Amino acid sequence: MLKGKKIIIGITGSIAAYKAILLVRLLIKAGAEVRVIMTPAAKDFVSSLTLSTLSKNKVLIDLFDEDSWANHVMLGRWADVMLIAPLSCNTLAKMAGGFCDNLLLAVYLSATCPVAVAPAMDEDMWKHPSTKINLEKINSYGNKLIPVESGELASGLVGEGRMAEPEAIVSYLESNFFLPKTLAGKKALVTAGPTYEAIDPVRFVGNHSSGKMGIEIAKELHNRGAEVTLVLGPTAQGISANGINVKNVKSAEEMYNACTEIYPSTDIAVMAAAVADYTPVNAAEEKIKKKADNWILEFKKTKDILKSLGEKKTAQQFLVGFALETNNEREYALNKLSSKNADMIVMNSLRDAGAGFGHDTNKITIFDRSGHEYNFDTKLKSAVAKDIVDTIIQLINA
Repeated sequence: MLKGKKIIIGITGSIAAYKAILLVRLLIKAGAEVRVIMTPAAKDFVSSLTLSTLSKNKVLIDLFDEDSWANHVMLGRWADVMLIAPLSCNTLAKMAGGFCDNLLLAVYLSATCPVAVAPAMDEDMWKHPSTKINLEKINSYGNKLIPVESGELASGLVGEGRMAEPEAIVSYLESNFFLPKTLAGKKALVTAGPTYEAIDPVRFVGNHSSGKMGIEIAKELHNRGAEVTLVLGPTAQGISANGINVKNVKSAEEMYNACTEIYPSTDIAVMAAAVADYTPVNAAEEKIKKKADNWILEFKKTKDILKSLGEKKTAQQFLVGFALETNNEREYALNKLSSKNADMIVMNSLRDAGAGFGHDTNKITIFDRSGHEYNFDTKLKSAVAKDIVDTIIQLINA
């Protein structure tokens, strides 16, 4: 996918600059042609000799080098994409303000290709109001933002601000700039997140789903050209719409109604949400006070969204269900595939390390109606979403 693609890597003064070494290596291994530009401050964090050796091109740092001139205009027109990774807080501010005091910024301002950035900074800097404003500014200029990750930072603190890992950046470049729009003209429906079933105005029954898996699937379908509607349950997981139509719901009933309304005009439906199987029979209108030592709450079944869509499914529609299990995983997943009239079931098990709710990773097995089984290793959920969408496309075109 990256073979023959021309990519500029801009490296700024950040401790995360060491990740650029692996990033360049991965891009070269994928067949890309890479040119590296460093800011003067970046020289203190990573060796230009290492990067020139890996990229097989001279690393550019200064506008003027002895008697030669780095033609920033031609560099900005040469590339298929320009990636600034890591993007420091300082360079971010300069990009937002249109400053041009080094070669990297001169190439950025001259670039006619798409530009993506992978920020790296400490949590307090990342959350500073000026950083938010500057990110909004460069986003308004058309630049793509590769989300930061959470984890241990150079300061020793743990929080947001880590630059995305090189593998995730390569996957982002492939998905956002070089993927064929195989699903152009298709409409997709995706559900994600938990549902909250009200007990009274302040209490509810819910689950631990973060919505990350469904959100990544919605993004991947959109990257492949589909027109996507995401029905999203209550979750703290943020999503930048970027062309995805997001419909927020809370309860299983609301999710059922939204899916029932959208589904008739849908080509592909992926039911990734963790919908409650039961809901309280009666939700109190006022807060329930603590009185008796024991409290019995009566539940009733919620409407089965996947089964309902399976009953309505036409020959032109492709329906995907999810099976999160704790035991007899394969048996339950295959039974769900048949009983819900789905075309494909994505199974994962809470017994697998790094799978299930709350993780950034997942481990899945896919079953289709023809009896085929597809096994995948533990991966970041963005990569898992790619595997799922690849399988959907493969089965649709079979």
